[in-house]
Amino acid sequence: MIGLLQRVNRAEVTVDGARIAAIGPGLLVLVGVQQDDTRARASRLLERLLGYRVFEDTAGKMNLSLLDAGGGLLLVPQFTLAADTRKGRRPSFSGAADPVSGRELFEYLLECANERIADVQSGRFGADMQVALINDGPVTFWLQA
Repeated sequence: MIGLLQRVNRAEVTVDGARIAAIGPGLLVLVGVQQDDTRARASRLLERLLGYRVFEDTAGKMNLSLLDAGGGLLLVPQFTLAADTRKGRRPSFSGAADPVSGRELFEYLLECANERIADVQSGRFGADMQVALINDGPVTFWLQA
């Protein structure tokens, strides 16, 4: 399971012109589900996302996690993160989870996140989404579980 984590001042997702999710300061995470992913990997990714130290402490060092600093978590399903881009000019999605498994694992990740923190928002699986964000830093990390 892949998470592209971005520390944001704010972020939002719109579908068909309607805003379906928005957060203030926190983390926007694009989530890619691969064929061999499991609930255990989804749980591990969530632990990493919530505990990854990307927020500044009083000394200006990235020493605080989302759990320490507070803020929102916006999870957005991103099928294209599972692309194999090692050769050619067209990505291969053979390693991506099928839509049923991908949805199930994304929803499991979302459910677990809602049990851990107060402000959790999400994009819509399988939808044509527009994602807007103000990246803080910019700070962006690619995590895999």
